[in-house]
Amino acid sequence: MEVYRRFSIQTAPEWREILLAFLAEMPFDSFEDTDEGLNAYLPPGGDALETEQQLKQLQADYAFHYSVEALKNENWNAVWESNFQPVQVRDFCGIRAEFHPPFEGVQYEIVIQPKMAFGTGHHETTWMMMDQMSHLDLQGKLVFDFGCGTGILAILAAQLGATRVDGVDNEYPAYENTLEHAQRNGVGDKINAFYGSLDDVPPAAYDLILANINRNVILASMPELRKRLSENGLLLLSGILHEDEPAIMEAAVAHQFRGLAQQKRGNWMAILLG
Repeated sequence: MEVYRRFSIQTAPEWREILLAFLAEMPFDSFEDTDEGLNAYLPPGGDALETEQQLKQLQADYAFHYSVEALKNENWNAVWESNFQPVQVRDFCGIRAEFHPPFEGVQYEIVIQPKMAFGTGHHETTWMMMDQMSHLDLQGKLVFDFGCGTGILAILAAQLGATRVDGVDNEYPAYENTLEHAQRNGVGDKINAFYGSLDDVPPAAYDLILANINRNVILASMPELRKRLSENGLLLLSGILHEDEPAIMEAAVAHQFRGLAQQKRGNWMAILLG
C-alpha cells in the first residue's frame, strides 16, 4: 500500500528558506516549518529513491541532515486544515478558512479550504505578491496568474476589479483548488483556470502577469511572458531568492523590461517589472 513519506530536515534557520527553494522543485506536495528545520511530504506514488538521491546531491553544497518516515494512512487534507492559521497582509487583505471568524479592518478577505496545494498565503513570496498588488490599479484590467496554486492571487486580482483573470497550474489539485476557491469567493465568473503549461493558455495581451514560481521557470518563461503582455503591461515576480536577483534582472533587461519596485522578506524577494 502506497503511503505518504515525511522527510524531516534538520538545518540552521539561515538555510531553511534556501533549501525550501530547491525542495519546491522536487515532487513534494507540502511543507511545514519545525523547530529543527522543516518537514517535506512526498505523496503516494512519489519516487522516494530519486528524491533521496537529489537530497544527497544538495548535501554537497548545503548543511543539513534528514530522516524519512513512512506515515500511516490519514486524511492529510484534514490534518493540513487543522493546522492552518489565518494570514493577514497589513490592513489590505486577510486569508482564512471557513471555520475561522471573519477579519476586522481589512479591505479584502479571501476564504479558502486549506489543502496541501502550494499557496495558502503563509509563504513570504505569496505575502509579498499580495502586498505589491495593493499598490496596483487593476480596475478593468486583464490579468494572468502563471502558476496559480490555490488561486489566492487570481481571486485577489478579481476582487481588485480585474475584468478577467486567467490562471494556469501544472498540478491538477491546484487547478481544482483555483476553480473551487473562485466560486467560494464569488468571483467564479471572472476567473478562467487551465490545467497544464503556459502553452495550454490561449494567447492574450495581459495588463498584469503574476508569476510566483521559481528562478528557473521564470528565466525559461521570460520570452513568452514578454509576448503575452500588453504595451504597458506589468510583470510581478516572486519565488526568487536574494542571490537570484542578478540573473533575473539580466534576463529582464534582455527582454526590454525595467525594474519598477522590489521587496524583500526573509531570504526572498519580489520584483515588479514594466
